[in-house]
Amino acid sequence: MLIARLNNAPEFFSSLQGEGTSAGSPATFLRLSGCNLHCSWCDSKHAWGNPLEMSPASVAERLLSMPGERIIITGGEPLLQADDLEELLPLLPQNLTIEVETNGTLLPSPRLVQRVNQWNVSPKLPHSGNATACIQPSVLAAFADMPNAWFKFVITREQDWPFIADLNLPHEKILLMPCASDRQTYRRLLPLVAEICLNHHVRLSPRLHIELWDNRQGV
Repeated sequence: MLIARLNNAPEFFSSLQGEGTSAGSPATFLRLSGCNLHCSWCDSKHAWGNPLEMSPASVAERLLSMPGERIIITGGEPLLQADDLEELLPLLPQNLTIEVETNGTLLPSPRLVQRVNQWNVSPKLPHSGNATACIQPSVLAAFADMPNAWFKFVITREQDWPFIADLNLPHEKILLMPCASDRQTYRRLLPLVAEICLNHHVRLSPRLHIELWDNRQGV
């Protein structure tokens, strides 16, 4: 497996889930390397390349040595390493809750769908700087049919909403959060995003890691 490199070490860390429906939950994080998108505001650009390689068995051993009952696999784009994930996940006990963060451009395999407890899908809007191919309607529709998938959108202004509305996703599965990688920007945008959530009857997602630790990585 290709693991993101942070301070010349593979990026495993214990923290609180910062976003989405499980925000605030203690978790062990595994950040995989490599992404098929390159968002201009990405706060994990170090995960785009320069990986460290580990076997799925070694990754499982490392994860099981860390505390907690929730594992969050993030990136990069984890589903670029779907084959390795299929090898990794059976090595983890069934009582562990597995969350996967994905950008919604790739479909998970049936084996991954069966094992993953929660999909945190974050489609990228035009302000991300990616081409329109970053939105894959058929993939998003498949996730929308899953009872354990949620859609997190990073937004900057009210004008972002029409792009979200055009995706025809269930409103009860949509969460909006500020486009921010530092505490000052986050606090400035949070009231605006809260107002947009009220206007369109969707949920507000915090970004607790930014509020708590500003722009530090590995937390």
